[in-house]
Amino acid sequence: MKRFVKYINNNVLIKVASLNSVSLITRIVGGLLTSNAIAHFIGPEGMALIGNLRNFLYSIQSISTLGLYNGVVKYVAEFKSNTFELSKTISSAFYLGFISTVIVSFACYFNAEAINNIIFPEYNDYAYVIRVLAIALPFYTLNLFTFSIMNGFSKFKILIIINIIGQILGVSVTLLLIYKNRIDGALISVAISESLIFLITLVGIINQRSLMPLIKVSNVRFTTIKKLSSFSIMALFSAIVLPFVAIAIRSYIIDNVGFKEAGFWEGMNRISNYYLMFVSSLLTLYILPRLSEIDNAKEFRNEVFNFYKTIIPIFAFGLFLIYLLRTYIITIVFSSEFKPMEELFIWQLLGDFVKVLSIVIAYQFLAKKMFWHYMITEAFSVIVLYLSSVLFIDMYGVKGANIAHFVTYVLYYGVILLIFSSSLFGVIPEKNDYNS
Repeated sequence: MKRFVKYINNNVLIKVASLNSVSLITRIVGGLLTSNAIAHFIGPEGMALIGNLRNFLYSIQSISTLGLYNGVVKYVAEFKSNTFELSKTISSAFYLGFISTVIVSFACYFNAEAINNIIFPEYNDYAYVIRVLAIALPFYTLNLFTFSIMNGFSKFKILIIINIIGQILGVSVTLLLIYKNRIDGALISVAISESLIFLITLVGIINQRSLMPLIKVSNVRFTTIKKLSSFSIMALFSAIVLPFVAIAIRSYIIDNVGFKEAGFWEGMNRISNYYLMFVSSLLTLYILPRLSEIDNAKEFRNEVFNFYKTIIPIFAFGLFLIYLLRTYIITIVFSSEFKPMEELFIWQLLGDFVKVLSIVIAYQFLAKKMFWHYMITEAFSVIVLYLSSVLFIDMYGVKGANIAHFVTYVLYYGVILLIFSSSLFGVIPEKNDYNS
């Protein structure tokens, strides 16, 4: 705990902690308001449709940006004092992302009917929403590109402020569209809300005008693209596969159990996302950079067990409270129509608890670029998730999807412990590296 406190006190995070807290609270409140509006004006059926579109949008956004965000942040931070190297990084990322976004946008626009048939159940024609998404996509890419540059230059304060304003704008537009157009408005808001943040980010672009001349076609380099690609492949795999698995599971629930039940499952996922925000932000801000800087198994073991001793008990207690208060949470976040969700809580909470236990260790794959370890374990988890979901949904109905979530992460955790068994439980010699 002392090391954790020391790290926080010495990190730039302490300078923006209050703003970051406001951003996180704003995001959660906005999510609760949106969920409540969907529950009252649209119902569980609409929740299921929105969930499918969100999953598709997340994958498309990742493909259009090629998962380059973390790579751009790293190399902008590394080369911010080297104009030529900075120009190569920015130019390569910009034009690569530009070409990718144009291709994806055109593909979505001119294949909207086919995409509609894939992501929405039969008799739902929302191809026009896909076309709106295609038009808005380039603005999202520009926004993310600008964010990555500002992040690389450590412009944390302006990034958090933009996020807060963007969240307020997005929620306002979403609530208005849901009130005016019900399910159509909700779907359109999903398609455009994140792209709207670009209007706010324009301020950041204006402040970084000196960087614009650095974006040159002549400075695009294959070697730079190759360096960035190592960051994008792992990000793209999860960003593409996981959402489509979620769509497949949701569609299976709709076809074999019911539309409402799919909405209950989506609602449970939303609640899960809200409380996992706190843990995921902690993992990103502390665990990932900490694992990146350590170079021996002893420190790796200490960090993992220190997290288990200090954070996991608090997280477990929070999950226990959520379970006890599940009836009130459903009523506040959604409506009484979502009361059948109560039986989903126990399996989702247990699954999320094991998930956090496992990903604390699995972050080592990202920290040390353990490419094949990451790819194989991710592939294992998504295959188990889908197959076990189909099996348990047939046996227990919609609750089976949440049981599958728990079973998947128990098995995933077992694989992770096996991979890092020597680092976590074995005898560590005086000189050692971080690998298992």
